[in-house]
Amino acid sequence: MSNFEKELTPRKIVEELDKYIIGQNDAKKSVAVALRNRYRRRILQESIKDDIIPKNIIMIGPTGIGKTEIARRLAKLVNFPFVKVEATKFTEVGYVGRDVDSMIRELLEASVRIVKEEKSRAIEKRAAELAEGRLLDLLSPSVKKSKPAAMSPFDLLFQAASDADDSQTDEEPEMQYEGVQSKDPDAQVKDTATEAKRALKERLSSGALEDEIIEVEVDDRTPSNPLMMDFFSGMGMDGVGINFQDMLGSLMPGKKKKKKLPVKEARKVLLQEESEKLINMDDVISEAIEKAEQSGIVFLDEIDKIAGGNTAKSGPDVSREGVQRDILPIVEGSVVMTKYGPVKTDYILFIAAGAFHFSKPSDLIPELQGRFPIRVELQSLTKDDFKRILTDTENALIKQYIALLSTEGVLIEFDEEGIEEIAEISSLLNDNMENIGARRLHTVLEKILEEVSFYAPELDGQKIVINRDYVKLKLKDIVMNKDLSKYIL
Repeated sequence: MSNFEKELTPRKIVEELDKYIIGQNDAKKSVAVALRNRYRRRILQESIKDDIIPKNIIMIGPTGIGKTEIARRLAKLVNFPFVKVEATKFTEVGYVGRDVDSMIRELLEASVRIVKEEKSRAIEKRAAELAEGRLLDLLSPSVKKSKPAAMSPFDLLFQAASDADDSQTDEEPEMQYEGVQSKDPDAQVKDTATEAKRALKERLSSGALEDEIIEVEVDDRTPSNPLMMDFFSGMGMDGVGINFQDMLGSLMPGKKKKKKLPVKEARKVLLQEESEKLINMDDVISEAIEKAEQSGIVFLDEIDKIAGGNTAKSGPDVSREGVQRDILPIVEGSVVMTKYGPVKTDYILFIAAGAFHFSKPSDLIPELQGRFPIRVELQSLTKDDFKRILTDTENALIKQYIALLSTEGVLIEFDEEGIEEIAEISSLLNDNMENIGARRLHTVLEKILEEVSFYAPELDGQKIVINRDYVKLKLKDIVMNKDLSKYIL
C-alpha cells in the first residue's frame, strides 16, 4: 500500500478536485468517501474483506456541470483503471449493437496499459541502453552483415561436400620465422572498427546524428484484415476479433517491415521494442486483472436514456429495459471473459450519471436502483460559478486562450469587467435556451475571439484587451436576437 494513497484523505481528495471542478461539493464528498473506502477495504482482514462491496453512485444533473470530469479526475488522481461508456451504445442480447461485457474488456485494457507504463518506467534505463546499442549497429557500416541468399537442400548438400574437399586440399603447414612479427589483419580491422564505433557513440550522445536517416526493421502491427475486425466490432463482439487475430499470430511468424526514419524517431521505435522484450507480459496481465477487479472505476453515462418512464416500449426503445437487465449482473457481480482471462466485477466501482430531464431514477428497474444506493443531485452553474471556472481552475479557459494566441506573438489580456460580462452572458443564455452548463463558455469565448484567432498571424507583437465593451460589441446583435442565438451560441 503506497504512502500517497494512505495520506489521501477524503478532505485532500476534495481539495484536489476543487482545482479542476467548481462547486458540486456533495458529489465530490460522495466520490471521495467511495475512494477512501476502497483503501480501507484493502487493509482489512480476509475474513471480512470479501463481504464489503463498493457503494455505487448515481449523479443527477444537466450536462456540462462536471459529472464526467469528477469521475475522470478521481481515477487520474490515484492512477486507477477508468473507462467511460455510454449506456445508449449497448443493446439487449439478440439485437445488433455492443454487448455490456465490452465495458469490462475496455476497463481491463486500460488496466493493462497502466501496469505496462509502470513496468516500462522501472526498466526504462536498461531499455534505453539496448536501444542505443541497436542504433549504433544501424549507423555503423562495419557491422552491417549481408544476409546469405536462400539455398535449396541440394545446394546445401553440394556446398558442404565442396567445403570438405577444400579443407583437405588447401591445408598447408604454418611457417614461423624468427625475428619477424606480423600483426593479424583481422585484429587491425577490429581495432579500427572499435575506434570508429566509439567516435560514433560520442556523436550520437551529443545529438549530432538526430536527423540522420536510417532504415529500421519493425513489427508490422497492421491487422491482416481490418474489414473483418470492423465486422466483429460492429456486431458487439469486440473481443472475438482480437482473439482470432492473436490465435493466428501464434501459429504464423510475425511480419516485419522496413521503415526509413530519422534517428530521433527510430530511437522511440527501438526503445518501445526493447521495453516490450524486457517486460514479462504474464506478470503484467496478472497485475492488471487484479488492479481492474480491486480498483477499477466504470463511469456509466446517459443512464437516464435507458430508463423506462412512460415511453412506449416499441421501435428504437424496445431494448431499454433489456439493456438494464443485461447491465444488472455486471453491477451485481459476475465473471466476464476477456482475451486476458476471466475478470470478476464484484468490487468494481460503478458511477452512473444522467440528466433525467424526461425520466427519473425511479424509472429504472428496481433491481438496478438497489445497486446504486448513493444518489447525488448536482446543481446548475450560476454566474459566479462561470466566473470562477474562467479564472480559478487549473489551466482555466482564459489561460488556454492566452497561451494559444501567444504562440503567434499576440498578447491577450482579460480584465475583471470583461470576465464578468462573459460569465453573465453565458448564464443568461443557459437560462433562456438549453442549459449546457460550462460548455456554453466555449461557444461564447470562441465567438468573442473569432476575429483575433483568424488574424493572429498578422497581429504579431500587438496587445488586445478583452473588456466589457469589447465583449458587448462582439455579442450584442447575437444575444439580442434570440432566434439567431439558438444557432450561433
